[in-house]
Formats: sequence, structure tokens, C-alpha cells
Amino acid sequence: MAEGRDPFRIVVIDDDRTMRDSLRELLTAAGWRVELLDRADRLDATAARLVPDVILSDVRMPGMDGMALLRAWTGPDAPPMVLISAHGDIPMAVEAMGLGAYSFLEKPYDARRLLKLLSNAAERHRLSLEGARLRSRLAQLSGLDRVLLGETAAIRSVRRQVLDLVDADVAVLLQGETGTGKEVVARALHDLSTRAEGPFVAVSCAAIAPGDFERFMFGEARGDAGAFERARGGTLFLDEIATLPLDQQAGLLRVIETREAVPVGGAEPVAVSLRVVSATNAPLEAEVEAGRFRADLYYRINTVILDLPTLRGRQGDIPLLFERFLAEFAALYETGVPETTPEDLSALLSHDWRGNVRELRHAAERRILAARRGEGSVSETLRREPEAGRFPTTLREASAAFEREIIARALVAAGGRMDAVAEGLGIGRRTLNEKIVKLGLDKDALL
Repeated sequence: MAEGRDPFRIVVIDDDRTMRDSLRELLTAAGWRVELLDRADRLDATAARLVPDVILSDVRMPGMDGMALLRAWTGPDAPPMVLISAHGDIPMAVEAMGLGAYSFLEKPYDARRLLKLLSNAAERHRLSLEGARLRSRLAQLSGLDRVLLGETAAIRSVRRQVLDLVDADVAVLLQGETGTGKEVVARALHDLSTRAEGPFVAVSCAAIAPGDFERFMFGEARGDAGAFERARGGTLFLDEIATLPLDQQAGLLRVIETREAVPVGGAEPVAVSLRVVSATNAPLEAEVEAGRFRADLYYRINTVILDLPTLRGRQGDIPLLFERFLAEFAALYETGVPETTPEDLSALLSHDWRGNVRELRHAAERRILAARRGEGSVSETLRREPEAGRFPTTLREASAAFEREIIARALVAAGGRMDAVAEGLGIGRRTLNEKIVKLGLDKDALL
């Protein structure tokens, strides 16, 4: 049993007192909470108090026997039942399994095998109940809960901080690993703020070609409006701000300080009243100390700092998020939502999720695509390498797989130098960054 978890709970039913005491000693030593009964017809009251994860019952007993108990305790939420008997035979075992018993053992039992079997039954039951609870929770979500989904303390803290900033028109810096949902939080900050009626303009700083920065951000006197002007009255979200070169940081600082932007080729400044939300997956304090990021710009954008938790740091939210993403992609691909089995939940919780929520979202999409063909499980979805002989069955899947492979090879060959990768592939750096995000490529993992 995992450290910190509630101990498994079991009801043992046997009319043999010696057997009951022996089972209690074995299970208590293994860390279980144990209740003993000598009659099956007394189970209802005990189960209501204990809420067992599994029931272990003898077959032949006075009054209600084990088979009758099995018939009375069937149902989707009923705990699994393991039957044990000194008079067992193959027909009895077959009948028990047909009635829904989790397993059937003969006395005398092997202690190690019994403990393993009971632990597996209890774990499966808890995971099944968790899946039902998650589906119920999803149906009740609304508002900020639905946007920043989760029940762990880490994500509840983020929601509280977002709500605290509803009436505070200040610069916000979002810090977190790739895939932790920085843009989702930025949009929530905008949607709940006094600027919600204005535009939300998201800019990936890493995707701006060096020669296009001023034109893209400040616009042209006789051409398109820049990002600052387009976000006027709303929110400008500057993602991956740590990637900006120092000369571009100076121009950005000037506009943030003066709230005026001078378009390229123009002489008159354009007033820009907006809120700036920035995001980084690199620690900006370290970038400042290394001389790669301006200290004055750092202090302009970090009036409030929100640290976003990794998915590894909020493991309890993984099943809930996965169910949400499954429902979204099932609607997109016009197919049913596959059942998330206890084995699926176990695979989800044991994965390391280095790509965080974004990786989880891609995993849910792959699971839906496999389920649409009547195939797959979460374990298969999470395998790093595809099975031999397995190929995409739709043009969309094939194109994405081909692009993912080509870009991954180019990233490795160029040592992660984005300009070199873009030049080698014959595309712009902005297009390259958009494809990396869309395809769910993890540059850090590749390099």
C-alpha cells in the first residue's frame, strides 16, 4: 500500500473462530483495517460503518452461505468479494465466478497469494469508485473551476490568486514548466478582469523573427497595427518572454513604461492602455544575474508572480483532467468516450508527465483516435515508441506523425538552435514554434 494512503478495509466472514483470528492476525500485520463476522446476514450493518474495499467470505456457513451473499451483494459500486472454502471444487469455483466473485480460493490458503489477491481487488475497487466520482465532478463544474480544473491544493491556490487579481489591474508574471497551462491562466486573468470586454492578444516571443520585432509589436505607420495596438483596452500576453534579445527588451520596456508605442515609419506615438501578462519557463532572476534579461524590465512585469504547479506536483488532478480532455476530443472526432478502466487510471498515475498538462492532453487525443478504431488502452497510448507494424489510419494522423518525426530529427541535428532548424526546414521561425507546440514536441526531452 502506498505511503500516506488510507489503509485498505476488509470484512472477513467465517463461522470458524480459529480461521477468523488467523485471518485477522495476517491482515492486521499487513496494515489492513479488519472487521470480523461469524454470520453473513450481519454484513449490512458492518459494511455501512466500515465501507469495505473488499469482502472475504467462507462459502459454507449457517444461515446465509457465501453463494447467497454473493448474489445479494452484486452491483457496480459493491466491493469485490473473494470466496474461500475447505470444500471447494471446480463446479463451485465456476459458479462463484459466474455470479461475480472476484476470485475463489481453497483452504488451506497461501498467505502471500491471499494478501496479493486481496490487495489487487481492493485497489481495483478504489480506482473504479474514483472514476465514477470524477465523472460526477466533471458534470458539476462551472466557471473558473472548469477553466482551471483540479481539486489539489496547488491548483486551488492558483484559482484563489486569479480571483484575488480580478480588480487589480497590475502586471502579472506566470512562471512554470512547458505545458503547465500558462496561456490558460492568462486567459482566465483576462476574462475575469475589468478588461474582459477588450481583446486578448497572445504573442509567442520566441516565434518573432529578429528583424520583425518592432513591426510585429508596434505596427507600421501605413500598415498593420502592432500587437500593443491590437490589445488596446484588453490584455497583451507575452509568452516565452525570456527568449527576447536584449535590444528587443529595451524597446518593450519603453512601451510598457510610457504606455505609448511609435509605429515603424511613424513619428507620433499611439497611446496603448492595456494589461501585460508575461510568461516564462526559465527562471528570470537567474537570467537577470546572467546578464541575459534586463533587471528594469523584470521589475516592470513582475508586480505579481504566479508559480504554476507541474502535473507531477498535482498528481491527484490527473484522472479528472484526462476525463475532461477525453470528452473534448470525443466531441471533436464525433465518437464516444471510452471507459477509463482501473488499469488505465493506474497507468496515468504512474507516468512522469514531463510535458505536464499539454502532454496529458495529447495523450487523451491519441486515446480517442485509437478508441475510434476500437483499439488501444492508456498504457499503449503512453508508450514512447509505436508498436511494430502500426501505422496511422487517417491522413491527418499520418501528416502529423511525419511532421513530428522530421522536426524532431532537425532539432536534434541542430542541437536545438531554432534559427538553424527553421532554415534547414525552409520555414519561418514563427511557423516552426507553432508546429512544435501543435505537435506536442518536447525540445528538452529530445535534446
